[in-house]
Amino acid sequence: MTVHLEVADAVGVLRLDRPPMNALDTTTQDRLKELAEEVSARADIRAVVIHGGEKVFAAGADIKEMQAMDHAAMVVRSRALQDSFTAVARIPKPVVAAVAGYALGGGLELALCADHRIAAEDARLGQPEILLGLIPGAGGTQRLARLVGPSRAKDLIFTGRHVRAAEALAIGLVDSVAPAGEVLEQAHAWAARLAKGPALALRAAKESVDRGLETDIDTGLAIERNWFAGLFATEDREIGMRSFVAEGPGKAQFS
Repeated sequence: MTVHLEVADAVGVLRLDRPPMNALDTTTQDRLKELAEEVSARADIRAVVIHGGEKVFAAGADIKEMQAMDHAAMVVRSRALQDSFTAVARIPKPVVAAVAGYALGGGLELALCADHRIAAEDARLGQPEILLGLIPGAGGTQRLARLVGPSRAKDLIFTGRHVRAAEALAIGLVDSVAPAGEVLEQAHAWAARLAKGPALALRAAKESVDRGLETDIDTGLAIERNWFAGLFATEDREIGMRSFVAEGPGKAQFS
């Protein structure tokens, strides 16, 4: 398999494994979708890490495979490509990308599907599709602009240039930078901490933010309001409030 799922301490690690550069061919894309749906459904997985290894996260699409596709083939495949990445973005649990080495093209687009990105000091990120006479096709024009703003997104997409970890942190493309060799450890720690939290409230927070960004503010407020009221019917809300009253904030142990 080109992507493996490993589970420990309620954290599922989706590990890309297609040497040497973790090129995202159609088999890998389909496998990502399959595993995204699996981790979404499994109650024993409460947070997710996406990792490609210490030398490369994912260096983009399989260009040799794409070169053989004509317009008609890509009309069909482009939808499947976006569906695979959207399945990752819509995992209803906290997701962190542990980015080491290259995260280019589809590799960066995969990292953009996470809620949080930790980059190694040696990481290089970019959307170089323009150098092939293309644009990002797995959500890059949309998720990148929403994350760093349209001007910075256009700079990266128009030029195809690589961004080093320090600049990526400065423009908000990643959330933190870790020493080389520690990125997976830090990502797993981030995920494990949230895996102990209230699962349904975390899902509500993620969906409210993500869906709210896709619509107008009134609709976004309605989404927030419905989730907020709905959480009052959950056991986690009872546990959290009971613990707060009895022991003070931050002591609740959620099931």
